[in-house]
Amino acid sequence: MDAQRAALRAEAERRGWDLELVEDAGYSAKDLNRPALTDALERLDRHRADVLVVSKLDRLSRSVHDFSGLLQRAERRGWSVVIVDLGVDTTTPAGEANATVMSAFAQLERRLIGQRTREALAAKRAAGVRLGRPQALSGDVVARVVGMRRDGASFRTIAAQLQDEGVPTARGGATWHASSVKAVCESQAAADLN
Repeated sequence: MDAQRAALRAEAERRGWDLELVEDAGYSAKDLNRPALTDALERLDRHRADVLVVSKLDRLSRSVHDFSGLLQRAERRGWSVVIVDLGVDTTTPAGEANATVMSAFAQLERRLIGQRTREALAAKRAAGVRLGRPQALSGDVVARVVGMRRDGASFRTIAAQLQDEGVPTARGGATWHASSVKAVCESQAAADLN
């Protein structure tokens, strides 16, 4: 963030602009619904500022649709967008075209990351790797649930008994459900008891 602020300050100084830094810390650039950005856009629309300056395109938007809409809004309302690291300045037709192309690549990157993540998770599932939070039940509780089930108790009956006794669920909750008991019986920990 310090490097981005420095780049913005240097650009503003180079162009002789007064700069007001606006940050949406903790928000993703996947969409434009961010409090500080919304406020900045409203100020631009009311002509309280002339240019939206960002250090990098992917800090503003990773959606071609959103960024294209932002460019159209800027044109309609009479303000500009400058992207420092790309040298893009939408006051020129070439700068506007360059910004649109860069936005397409930012969206492509986001979609590729999502695709790679989905593929990696699918490969792990196919290899039998259990995903998600590991089961936090003790071996004694698992053995007890499996034993009760072997003795003919229904999932619902086991759930009611565990809940009545105040035994916490695998996620630390107080409410047992038949589906939770079934998951314990089908878990790797239960299989390891056989």
